[in-house]
Amino acid sequence: MTVEHPRRGLVLVVEDEPSIADLVRLYLSRDGFGVHVEHDGTAGLAAARRLRPVACVLDIALPGLAGTEICRRLRETGDWIPVIFLTARDDEVDRIVGLELGADDYVTKPFSPRELVARVRAVLRRTTGPPDSAQPVVLGRVTLDAGRRSVTVDGCPVQLTSTEFDLLAHLMTRPGRVFTREELLAGVWGYAAHAGTRTVDVHVAQVRAKLGPASVIRTHRGVGYAADG
Repeated sequence: MTVEHPRRGLVLVVEDEPSIADLVRLYLSRDGFGVHVEHDGTAGLAAARRLRPVACVLDIALPGLAGTEICRRLRETGDWIPVIFLTARDDEVDRIVGLELGADDYVTKPFSPRELVARVRAVLRRTTGPPDSAQPVVLGRVTLDAGRRSVTVDGCPVQLTSTEFDLLAHLMTRPGRVFTREELLAGVWGYAAHAGTRTVDVHVAQVRAKLGPASVIRTHRGVGYAADG
């Protein structure tokens, strides 16, 4: 079922519990989003590929295909649509696995539907990014173009999720400044440290892996992270 609304774009919700799906659909549609709901993972993956939504809200435990598998299959085909996971357990291992697969954020059940809508909006704000007139930033072999939301190493494109891009941009546009994990959570994700600073470490590891030997992110033991050339 799809709730059409052109103002903010279409969000795909894949959730097998009808009451939760209906609640999420209600709050997203109230905020101006179109909403398409699927109740199993196989149909959810097909909908993501067919509808090209602006964001996906995926339950992790789904019949057919797990939410993590949907995310993995999208990423391996080069689809970097923002993904937010819903998880029934506040389990760090589950969260880290999801983030390593390329998810942008997660919300633990039971959750506030208003918070979920805020997370969707935050991810989309980050995806939109600054005006096209923003000047590219170059550190070492890495070039970050905030206007185009692109990253290259020696001229070769690097595929990052929207959150990975924003983390790298937050650091590269302030070269040399050391940020604590709490500061990065607030500045990049837009919420406080109670969400768990391990999220930052996982995303830093993912960005470093994608940049390879050209990575400009440095660890300052006991403090946090900085970018330098």
